[in-house]
Amino acid sequence: MAELKPLAEELSCSICLEPFKEPVTTPCGHNFCALCLDETWAVQGAPYRCPQCRAVYQARPQLQKNTVLCAVVDQFLSIQLAQTELPDGWTPPTRTAAPSPAGQVACDHCQRAAAAKTCLVCMASFCQEHLQPHLDSPVFRDHQLQPPIRDLMRRKCPQHNRLREFFCPEHGECICHICLMDHKACSTASISQASTELEAKLRQKLATTYSQINGASKALEDVRARQQDMREAANQKIDMLGQEYMEMKALIDASEASSTRKIKEEEKRVSNKFDTIFQILLKKKNEIQTLREEIEVALTKGDEFEFLEKASKLQGVSMKPIYVPKIELNHELIKGVYQGTVELKNVLKQHIKQSQEKKPEDMSPGDPAEYVPFSTSKSRPVKKPPKDEKKPKKPMPASPAPSKTPTLKVPEQAGQEAKATGSQPNASLKAKVLENFLAMSRPELLEYAVKVILDYNTAHNKVALSESYTTASVADIPQSYRPHPQRFTYCSQVLGLYCYKRGVSYWEVELQKNNFCGVGICYGSMERQGPESRLGRNSSSWCVEWFNTKISAWHNNVEKTLPCTKSTRIGVLLNCDSGFVIFFAVSEKVHLLYKYKVDFTEALYPAFWVFSAGATLSICSLK
Repeated sequence: MAELKPLAEELSCSICLEPFKEPVTTPCGHNFCALCLDETWAVQGAPYRCPQCRAVYQARPQLQKNTVLCAVVDQFLSIQLAQTELPDGWTPPTRTAAPSPAGQVACDHCQRAAAAKTCLVCMASFCQEHLQPHLDSPVFRDHQLQPPIRDLMRRKCPQHNRLREFFCPEHGECICHICLMDHKACSTASISQASTELEAKLRQKLATTYSQINGASKALEDVRARQQDMREAANQKIDMLGQEYMEMKALIDASEASSTRKIKEEEKRVSNKFDTIFQILLKKKNEIQTLREEIEVALTKGDEFEFLEKASKLQGVSMKPIYVPKIELNHELIKGVYQGTVELKNVLKQHIKQSQEKKPEDMSPGDPAEYVPFSTSKSRPVKKPPKDEKKPKKPMPASPAPSKTPTLKVPEQAGQEAKATGSQPNASLKAKVLENFLAMSRPELLEYAVKVILDYNTAHNKVALSESYTTASVADIPQSYRPHPQRFTYCSQVLGLYCYKRGVSYWEVELQKNNFCGVGICYGSMERQGPESRLGRNSSSWCVEWFNTKISAWHNNVEKTLPCTKSTRIGVLLNCDSGFVIFFAVSEKVHLLYKYKVDFTEALYPAFWVFSAGATLSICSLK
């Protein structure tokens, strides 16, 4: 069987991890089960991606069955079945006659004595006394006698009231000789023959299952070993990259702070001028309104002498036109700051492009999140890197800004702070990043908006998904979801389809009847069964929960009571790089509900919980 293992991997679907069933081939040349690919693309939606190489198709390709591959799979399964390896000393179990139910069968003639035999022609059971005619008379010589049968009516054909003596494998039922007319096209056989054949097939299938269990155990051990090797290699590379990128981020952050400060100072200068002009215009407006009121009063004077005296004074008041001086930002200053930033960006882009040309990445750049459906988590065997593999070159430091843009020069203090981050993340830098995000307005948060889709493979059968998998509610009747290893079985929860490993992501959720629901994030490895699978009740999830009128933040089964809010829209901001997640109450402005600071170790998924009837969570479209 060992020599068939490489072939078995090539003839297996990378989605369901089983041998191909009706395989189809994508335009990029990869093969999948037709049903597996249909379900994956139905959840993913346009644009469609190949689950293996991530090739993009704007329109859904028309796929045809790969008949050659289908024949190869069938032949491979036949060979595998013939070479099944059984445990030492294994013998198949023997089939014994079914035990008769407790109690004796009564004679159908006298209804008192116990039956000795059952006649399958008379369809009746007889005691020893009333069985005697069957034994003595030649008339009953061809009648079939068997040990007493309790449920004799099961042997009768309900349609023709005849003994069912044949079995139809196509329809999976026992039939009588009259029913044979309706089963002409079926390969019927006698009950005894069919029983013997099926028993032989089941013995063979049982032997195959023993071999497959043994192979699966070895494969599990192999997968775990390779997974551990891969994690160690990846973590080592991540640590090396993290040190380099942390220093670059500190330099860029310092440059951004300097550039932003210049523009903020210019904005404040111009804004102060506008405030001064505003006050002057406001005073001018008040003077004009006072003059208007005096003129209106003068026009109501009935006494001509008094009118002329008042009108002559008002007529002499000068009316200067409103003038607003031209005030603008120093565009040369802003242009210089922006141009320096663009030049710095172009240097980074050019270096990144050169690095990608040397070693192309498996995933196309620019994706906000990686599509990792739980059902397609299989990957091909990962080869260990050779021992003489060269270490990756350190990223080329960003070139200094041109002399005409002094705003991009990094202060000496910031440079020293960046060097201090070479061995471990700078806590003060992370704190500053967190403070910046806490002070952001909603338009600024929306710049990090991502599209969240709910994964039906994780939805509990009490969670109904609608609106293109963007709305979750409590179902009136249990949903008929297919069994899946990532599906929640204890709590009525569902996860997002996409995971987030790096960068900043922001999404908003609208709550309807928010008295029993929750919004949060979790690792993909979080439990799916038992009480520990509930959001916030383990170390792998963080959430804000509404329970009646009480609002709480939960993590690792520790509750933190929060002040009540009337807002029905919740914003979630996840920063994987700096290690924090913030929950906002969103109305005209955003208000902090709660924040967690965590050094995340795995990819994170949006997570949702709904419990009471009518409770509905809707992912908001932020485009």
